[in-house]
Amino acid sequence: MTSASPTAPRQEASAAAVERLAGAPPDDHYVLHLFVAGITPHSERAIHTVTTLCDVHLKDRYTLTVVDLYQSPDVARYAHIVCAPTLVRQSPAPVRRFIGDLADSPRVLRALDITP
Repeated sequence: MTSASPTAPRQEASAAAVERLAGAPPDDHYVLHLFVAGITPHSERAIHTVTTLCDVHLKDRYTLTVVDLYQSPDVARYAHIVCAPTLVRQSPAPVRRFIGDLADSPRVLRALDITP
């Protein structure tokens, strides 16, 4: 029985293949977290605005998680969220945040560096 030498050349997988095997999203997939404060008309409007923005500009390329700060205060502390609504683009790196009124879609897209 022979073993491979530690210095023997190995075939290396591409970074994209490794990410797929590891379960990481591809580079063009956006992971977004929207932090809201309760179920209020303001929060519902923020959820609707972000969902519409994602459906139009990131169709089939995003995962959106909505976090209610009242229901998950520990998550807010861990993510360093101090006000709502806050939209966080977790992936692709670097992390970007947009805090406040989400009604100006072009401004939100620029702030989060989202390219359709």
